[in-house]
Amino acid sequence: MEPGLWLQYLLIGAAALASVVVVMHKQFPSMTRRLRIALALPLLRDGAPPWLRRAGHAIAPAPRASGKDCGGCDSCD
Repeated sequence: MEPGLWLQYLLIGAAALASVVVVMHKQFPSMTRRLRIALALPLLRDGAPPWLRRAGHAIAPAPRASGKDCGGCDSCD
């Protein structure tokens, strides 16, 4: 196969993956948050190299503020 064809396949795959990420974030925010947490936790374990911990921090979602009035409806995002 030609290198140009590989590049075309790579770009189409990246575009499809980006589309899936955007749709998941818009349609399923709580599932996306749980998935990000599940992916980040193994990277943040004690003893992991610093570059791996930085990647885990980049993947992990921002912590949620929960107060006495929070009902947990996931509508704060």
